[in-house]
Amino acid sequence: MDLFLIYLVCFGTGLCFTLISAFTAHVFGGHEAHVDLGHADPAGAHGHAEGGLGTSDMPGFAALSPTTIAAFITAFGGFGMIFAKIEILSPPWISLSLATLSGFVIAAAILFLFRAIFRRTQCSSEGRVAALVNGPATLITPIPENGVGEIAYVQAGTRYTAPARSEGGTAISNGQTVRISRIVGTQFYVRSVD
Repeated sequence: MDLFLIYLVCFGTGLCFTLISAFTAHVFGGHEAHVDLGHADPAGAHGHAEGGLGTSDMPGFAALSPTTIAAFITAFGGFGMIFAKIEILSPPWISLSLATLSGFVIAAAILFLFRAIFRRTQCSSEGRVAALVNGPATLITPIPENGVGEIAYVQAGTRYTAPARSEGGTAISNGQTVRISRIVGTQFYVRSVD
């Protein structure tokens, strides 16, 4: 079989896969796996799970994903056809080596690009909780003696609310500015600024 034909088949297969994936992604993609626990639990509890492949910081986008494999096959075929038509690069061992190298370079570039994009878009708008300690907050629901109230605080330009207790168990009235002294789970401990 002619090497040029192999390049052509690889290029066509990769290109078709990419086009079909782009057009059918809305129809078949984006579904989450659902687990129905209703039969095992008389209360009818339900849950769902999401999973992805890969050990990177981007769940579901591994180095051997369909996207990178298609990019490799398409680049291998395309560059192979180009190298096979260049007189000096036309011997099979040269064009095959360069086509393989080009395929890996393009696949790595696609992987790097998608990971960079997903890393930026997947960042949470919620700030880090540890950065809140010693930060200011406003009491929006008074804290009774040895009780729980509610505070509002601003982090990264977004306003959040949280349940709060006073550090010494003392009552703090509504509207006062307080300092967050520590956070235990979802419970904030505050002290008066006075």
